[in-house]
Amino acid sequence: MNRSHRTTSLLPSRAICEHFLPLGFASLGALLILLLTAPTLFAENKPTIPAKQEKTTAPAQETTRGTAYYHLALAHMYEDMAANTGRQDYATRAVEEYKAALNADPASAFLNNGLAELYFRTGRVRDAILTAQDTIKREPKNIAAHKLLGRIYLHSLGDMQNGASQQVLDLAINEYKQISALDPTDIQSHLVLGQLYTVNHDSQLAQQEFEAAQKIDPNSEDVALNLARLYGESGDLKRAIETLKAVPEDDRTAKLSFALGAGYEQIKDTKDAVAAYQQAVDMDPDNLDAKRALAQALLNNNQLDDAEHAYQEIAAADPQDAQALVRIAECQRRQGHYEQALVTLKKAQSLSSDSDEIQFHESLTYDALGRYPESTQLLEGLVSRSAKPDNHYTDGEKNNRSIFLDRLANVEKEQNHTEAAVAAYKQMVLLGGEYAERGYQGEVDAYRDAKQYDKATEVAREAAKALPGNKSIQLMLAGQLADTGHAEEGLALANAQLKHDDHDRDVYLALAQINTRLRHWQDAAADIDKAAALPTQGDDDSRYILFLRGALEERQKHYEAAEEQFRKILALDPNNSMTLNYLGYMLADRGVKLDDALAMLQKAVQLDPQNYAYLDSLGWVYFKLGQYPLAEENLRKASERVSTDPTVHDHLGELYEKTGRLRLAVVQWDQSLAQYSRTVPADVDESDVSKVQKKLENAKVKLARDSAPTTQPKQ
Repeated sequence: MNRSHRTTSLLPSRAICEHFLPLGFASLGALLILLLTAPTLFAENKPTIPAKQEKTTAPAQETTRGTAYYHLALAHMYEDMAANTGRQDYATRAVEEYKAALNADPASAFLNNGLAELYFRTGRVRDAILTAQDTIKREPKNIAAHKLLGRIYLHSLGDMQNGASQQVLDLAINEYKQISALDPTDIQSHLVLGQLYTVNHDSQLAQQEFEAAQKIDPNSEDVALNLARLYGESGDLKRAIETLKAVPEDDRTAKLSFALGAGYEQIKDTKDAVAAYQQAVDMDPDNLDAKRALAQALLNNNQLDDAEHAYQEIAAADPQDAQALVRIAECQRRQGHYEQALVTLKKAQSLSSDSDEIQFHESLTYDALGRYPESTQLLEGLVSRSAKPDNHYTDGEKNNRSIFLDRLANVEKEQNHTEAAVAAYKQMVLLGGEYAERGYQGEVDAYRDAKQYDKATEVAREAAKALPGNKSIQLMLAGQLADTGHAEEGLALANAQLKHDDHDRDVYLALAQINTRLRHWQDAAADIDKAAALPTQGDDDSRYILFLRGALEERQKHYEAAEEQFRKILALDPNNSMTLNYLGYMLADRGVKLDDALAMLQKAVQLDPQNYAYLDSLGWVYFKLGQYPLAEENLRKASERVSTDPTVHDHLGELYEKTGRLRLAVVQWDQSLAQYSRTVPADVDESDVSKVQKKLENAKVKLARDSAPTTQPKQ
């Protein structure tokens, strides 16, 4: 990199004095001697004086200039004394000496700029502005005066309020525009001007300035950071990352690597985020913020051992860091070390006894242990403490409260407390906005899980009436109608949401799901294609398209085509738990690639240990592998969390039958058929029902035969 184009911070307060000192003169006294004996060394460039006048004017000019610099040296001396002692009278003397210097050489732009700098450094901002403006009136192209004015306005921005702030912002922009015009190669001015345009919400002009700076030095880290921030704020995260990556590795600092890691984290590229944060830590080993970011990235990337080790180092470096202990406990919980996690959380609580986050993680651990009443009690306490009588919350308070309510509802559902779960979601609706949407969706899901479809439809209609302009809510009702025997009405409502523009993507995705569940395969495929043709909002949208294609193929029993789509997702996002579960279960159920399926399902459960569907899938692959104790452990956990899923009961029946517990198998298959009878047709494969029916009948016949009394021969 051309280091001369590296951007630097504004010059320190003594910059003018430091620039004034030539090499070899270590003291102010030596400078004074130099000034008195050789004043012409500091003479400014003046127009050439005709030779005829030189004989009469040169001695007077030299004497005058010598006097000027004599007073300048005294001004610097008094300024140093003011800085060292804090005495205002020395600062006043410094100003007086500057004025004396200007009396001797009033046309000196250097002295005028120096006085303006002194005013600025001593807090006399108005005098600084007037002095600099006076210099610019005489010399419009005096770049030093323009830069000083720009710096003054920048410094003043933080002290201004509302309208005054906008006025000063406009003045600062105007000054830096003039500086850039006077010196187009000044990279710092382009950067500052770009930042000012950003503050002024002129992103296009800001981008122009940053790109102008980039042309001056394509490898400048500061330019890259500013451009990346601008692209990131506009939602173009890929371009932001590419801008940062364009800086050669040898020219990167810990700051840039940290920013690169944050960019990868935002697009959920956890693997590259880990690598970038690791570089930042390697370059700045004492930076705890970089270490924390690395540890979190490791946790996000499911590198639980490495993440726990990283957080242990952070906790050792800062024994009062309760947050590090919370993350250690999370690593332990996600690895199944529940009791150890509780001990770690108790340590964290001793450092921060009133932390809601610690209690929240404690509730998650109790939930993982199946200690639902304790988990519920903690969550109810968090919900109660987060409530406000007037229902007025900040954005942060709304977010936290919604998390507590959502988790409470989940634990209630695991205990088959459907109405308690619905009550929690109703409190979320009261938060309004996106939380209301999530609350209504939660109510519908709770009733659907309990097979109470009429109530689910009732809530969906209530939500659609309360939020008529909410497209997601209308699509939720459309899906509910289609699932409950009102297919035409549901499809009509979904199609009514189409605007026939680039914003129709989510409508086509909803239509694809509805048509897939209605087994309208061609219509579903067409809807997916239409959605794929519209602009996406990021990688998640592209992966969801692949997921819907895979699910559509799987529902038609095109297993190889489905596997191809799911593996595309995992190539992009190896930690996509929903895809890991879907593909892993599909393979396990067919009895193929069982080792591959086991690895996927173990990872899915590790990512979401409380998800009953993942636990059931893991138990099923263990069953297929003949590892019956592990199969039973996971299938029982799944059954404990949700008792209304017919597939879970069927799997437990298979396990009990295989391990010689036929009566228990009969009970599970009975429950499976009972749940199938209560389930909407979209979630039922009649061939699965027939298989369960046949297994149940055979088991009952065998039990009857085995329990029949043995006939004794007559004597």
